[in-house]
Amino acid sequence: MAKSEINIPNSKSPSTYGNWSSDISTDLITGDSISIDESRLSKNALYFIECRPLQAGRCVIVKQDNDGKSDILAAPYSARSRVHEYGGGCYCIGSSESGADIIFFVNDADQDIYRISGNSIDRITSDKNRRFADFIFDHKNFQLISVCEQHNSDGIINSIVSINLANGDIQPLLQGCDFYAGPRLNSTATQLCWQSWNHPNMPWDGNQLWLANFNAEAAPEQRLKNRQCIAGGNDISTFQPQWSVDDILYFISDDTGWWHLYRYLNNKVQQLSHGEKEFGLPQWVFAQSSYAFLDNNTIICSYQSAGETFLATLPLKQKTILHNLNTPWQNFSSISACQNKFSFIAAPPRQFPQLYSATLNTSVEDTDTNPLRTSTIQSSCKLSLADDYYSIAQNITFNNRYQQPVYAHYYPPFNPAYRQQQSTPPPLIVLCHGGPSGQSGTALDPKKQFWTSRGFAILDVNYSGSTGYGRAYRRRLEQRWGLLDVQDCCDAALYAVAQGLADAEKLIIRGSSAGGFTVLSALTFEQVFSAGASYYGISELTSLARDTHKFESHYLDRLIGPYPEAADIYRQRSPINHTEMLQCPVIFFQGEEDRVVPRQQAEKMFTALDKKAVPVAAQYFAGEQHGFRNADTVKQALENELSFYQLVLDLKPADEINFKGEIQLSKL
Repeated sequence: MAKSEINIPNSKSPSTYGNWSSDISTDLITGDSISIDESRLSKNALYFIECRPLQAGRCVIVKQDNDGKSDILAAPYSARSRVHEYGGGCYCIGSSESGADIIFFVNDADQDIYRISGNSIDRITSDKNRRFADFIFDHKNFQLISVCEQHNSDGIINSIVSINLANGDIQPLLQGCDFYAGPRLNSTATQLCWQSWNHPNMPWDGNQLWLANFNAEAAPEQRLKNRQCIAGGNDISTFQPQWSVDDILYFISDDTGWWHLYRYLNNKVQQLSHGEKEFGLPQWVFAQSSYAFLDNNTIICSYQSAGETFLATLPLKQKTILHNLNTPWQNFSSISACQNKFSFIAAPPRQFPQLYSATLNTSVEDTDTNPLRTSTIQSSCKLSLADDYYSIAQNITFNNRYQQPVYAHYYPPFNPAYRQQQSTPPPLIVLCHGGPSGQSGTALDPKKQFWTSRGFAILDVNYSGSTGYGRAYRRRLEQRWGLLDVQDCCDAALYAVAQGLADAEKLIIRGSSAGGFTVLSALTFEQVFSAGASYYGISELTSLARDTHKFESHYLDRLIGPYPEAADIYRQRSPINHTEMLQCPVIFFQGEEDRVVPRQQAEKMFTALDKKAVPVAAQYFAGEQHGFRNADTVKQALENELSFYQLVLDLKPADEINFKGEIQLSKL
């Protein structure tokens, strides 16, 4: 991209970059921000999950119907599953004989399933060793069918089970594979589909989609007959199996190298979408949804192509031609539908992600007209600032050092009270998303605006291995994690410098979890950045391979190599083993209850850097796990990260900088 194609807006008065005064405070972010997820439509209402930082990250089920919006989950209950540690699929909707909705959910504190019926909450299961997720209500047989994770003294057993709603009795339906997901019954409860996969695969590497006849009245071992694998494989990934209104099984598969829509009809698999489009997502959490059935004739769906996301319809009865809907939104997720209504989460260009309820206006013929009738149900953030206060993402494509295309989103520094210093480019923060199979989107994010409104530019990099650009792009990172992702992020920063978009002496890199590993590796093995921040980042790969939880226990086999056979490579790529090469200031943020990346990894890095007199800081948060949920944690981490950058990059006088809370500091 040529330099002239990047737009850095002007504002009013000059001031030192990174030290602008901003109305986007951490109090404003945490006070007005929630996360929205898992929207579900029934005949009676729309339900969704709100995760609320001001309630210590409690996840509340919210109901929207003709009487308005209301919480249906009172404190201290919190709807959150911990299967695979990341959860998802924490509730489902059933119906009573009268047609009223019944909600079943997993309670975070004990991981048991509860039922909400009217104003009462009743416990269904009672087993301290089991966790549940991704369950469905079998109305015909008055039971739930659920993914189950049983924690025993000798290991973890994953299975699909039936749960009798009369007495809480749990019976196994499927076990023997390392992992299961997506159990779904047809409307007559005579067929069941599900996904399974085994180590060393992650579900996006390859899994199998199965179909069997189902008889709930038979003995547990006889309930599934005529099992057949209808899609997927060791190197083919399926996603979101789902029955249509007329009981045809649909699913997503990357059999062609791109995640496309398929259906299983008359004992044959039919591909419904084509081209360089991604309808699927990496299954880090359960029950993600990128499509739903409006009726017998139409699917409403979202997909990504060339770094953009689209909402579309797909007819099912006539020739299946995908039709993009002209909407003002991006970053669609959590699509649900019922009786010609549908809901989705999306992001307008200058607003934060919203949950919408919608109907399709079939009378609209003009392709330039928005064909949806929508109402906003919930916003993820309610910052009371004018739309023109925000920095808007600009898409960038550049070639890395191997002449491979890499994708990123650039956010120029912007605040209407200030103007760019024309003679000096701004400090740049390179963002490394987690996963590393994740991806960065362009949805307005209050935390990104926290930085841009203070005079930092942001470059959000979808480095090689990211989702959204096809299987070949994802697989670039195989055996090369800690190398190619690091090089892409460094090359991205240098590209920004070459284009005049960043100050070469003030380059920062930050990331969390796997993104934190990329941060620490870049700071250790390359000499590009001036400072960095690691949020619960990985610094030592050997212990991660040995000690991490079951879901990710063989994740590194593809990314690095099988352990212990590749032990030397693990040691070579672990930043903790090469601290003599690290001369760059770093700040660490870590949850004390993190089971994915233990606190000890951050402690070892801090000690090593402190001994070398490299500026270093660390903050550990009680009660936090892998990912921060508490409002005070989010506030302190952001404020201390800003103070750290201002100090080590000389953006603000040292006597004006104050760190918050209990934080370890070297002699800065």
